[in-house]
Amino acid sequence: MRILWTLVKVVVGLAIAIPLGIAALSISLGILGGLIGIAKLTFKLACVGLVGYGVFWVARALFGRSPAAPKYAVRELRPVDPYYDAAMRELDTEMRVSR
Repeated sequence: MRILWTLVKVVVGLAIAIPLGIAALSISLGILGGLIGIAKLTFKLACVGLVGYGVFWVARALFGRSPAAPKYAVRELRPVDPYYDAAMRELDTEMRVSR
């Protein structure tokens, strides 16, 4: 009788576990399929972006600025604030004093 009861428990357990396993497998495959679809879409968008960048680069090379134009404009730095320098010197002297 003990063996029969154990066999019934195993059969009931499998009757519950097998459909749940099939459902989990189908859900995981659905999620995996969705991720693969998103990866394909991302790859297609990356290819379109690469082609667009190439077209932009060629158009810029053909219709861009003349080579005689300077590429960088060098700006002068602002003069240093003398009050800031004086405050920093004063702070340094106060920090060096041991108490």
